[in-house]
Amino acid sequence: MTKHYLGIDLGAESGRFMLGSLEGGKLQLEELHRFSNTPLQRGEALHWNISALFDEVRAGLGRAAARALPIASISTDSWGVDYLLYDTHGQWSPPAFHYRDARCPEGVRRAQAKVDWPTIFAETGIQFMQFNTLFQLAAEPPERLAQAGQMLGIGDAFNYWLSGVARAEESLASTTQLYDPRTRDWSRGLLTALGLPPRLFPPIVPSGTRLGPLRADLAAATGLSGVTVVASCSHDTGAAVAAVPADHDPAGGSWAYLSSGTWSLMGVEAARPILTEACRELNFTNEIGYGGSVRLLKNIIGLWLVQECRRAWAGAGPGYDYATLTGLAAQAPPFVSLINPADARFVSPGDMPGKIAAYCRETGQPEPASPGAFIRCALESLALLYRRTARQLEQLTGRPITRLHVVGGGSKNQLLNQFTADALQLPVLAGPAEATAAGNILVQALALGELPSLSAARQVVRTSFPVETVSPRSGAEWEAAYTRFTSLLGR
Repeated sequence: MTKHYLGIDLGAESGRFMLGSLEGGKLQLEELHRFSNTPLQRGEALHWNISALFDEVRAGLGRAAARALPIASISTDSWGVDYLLYDTHGQWSPPAFHYRDARCPEGVRRAQAKVDWPTIFAETGIQFMQFNTLFQLAAEPPERLAQAGQMLGIGDAFNYWLSGVARAEESLASTTQLYDPRTRDWSRGLLTALGLPPRLFPPIVPSGTRLGPLRADLAAATGLSGVTVVASCSHDTGAAVAAVPADHDPAGGSWAYLSSGTWSLMGVEAARPILTEACRELNFTNEIGYGGSVRLLKNIIGLWLVQECRRAWAGAGPGYDYATLTGLAAQAPPFVSLINPADARFVSPGDMPGKIAAYCRETGQPEPASPGAFIRCALESLALLYRRTARQLEQLTGRPITRLHVVGGGSKNQLLNQFTADALQLPVLAGPAEATAAGNILVQALALGELPSLSAARQVVRTSFPVETVSPRSGAEWEAAYTRFTSLLGR
């Protein structure tokens, strides 16, 4: 019998309303509704247009109802760190700040005036990023926090809107830098030290928790009756990693994953958090995955570099689509210029080609001379940063990595996949592109008892979606490029 599920996948550029149908050990995904997620610029402030997103989700519910299928459950996943504040009556109190808002450095200053960085890491195991929820809350006006009754991450906020039940799902809570992975609860020590009222932080529930039925008014308005709202993995990377089509390696090798999109999130699954000084110095993070597993990973700027170049060129004349840019990059000469994608200048929006050119000038390299050269510079540099990250993961875990699974939208970029295989000198297994939606829906199936285990869910992924194996080519040029690349990192 076919089981149908709805997955709402909210990304930093767009959102999707997905129908997942599970039958005979195979999952089919169908996009019912896609919509843009365009931030609002209010003077110097950058906000999310949450009202527009609620409207789009409501439209998606209507499209799902029009299919007249028996829907078992629904769940939302989203990017991490950002949040909504609610008043004491449970009503959303706008605005919802964007993680690229200019207030974040002030939040870092305020927070670290109260708690030093080694203490923050020891409590949470989360890497330093200036837009982590902890720092964003520290940047809030005290009077706004005083009036707030509750805080919810984006995915959890939409599940609350769907169900009327406010819970913090564990994978999303773990991204806030206010979660203790040992106690699997909010860090009471940090909340006290930072002066954050405990009432803001709802109960934490494991991935795959049933929240309750779809709100009666939404069910009546859409005709979607009998639908259970599930907190699957509310963090999109948690959902994507649940859908990595990995299986046991009889040779004993260890696989790593790369969730590739606007951000690149590269890591391994671990049984317990690594809270060592080495982990802190290397700036890795310990987020939580399905079943309480630890996602030891690093957040890396990903295809944001390409997206922002494309946006800049679209504003200055004829635009390029992504396929054209990748083709131009493939034709450009290799290893002319390299950048450190982790340089802070590349985080903020605006004139990415100008920022790349300035970095090259400052480091004595030629400026890219064409759109293809800019994109090749970005992709080669990303692949070299993936290599460095893989070596650091091996250092922290003591286990060699023998293959890399690339999932998410970036897995469709064949040029970057080849560069990554060449840089790491490892096979890259690319796909599925829809890992986040697949993971969201498969965790719902686990919650409702339709699948017995995560390994069974991953078997469904292997059966349902094509995975392309990209083999490494000769690594001599990449070895020389890596030496150049590492020389840039200390600048």
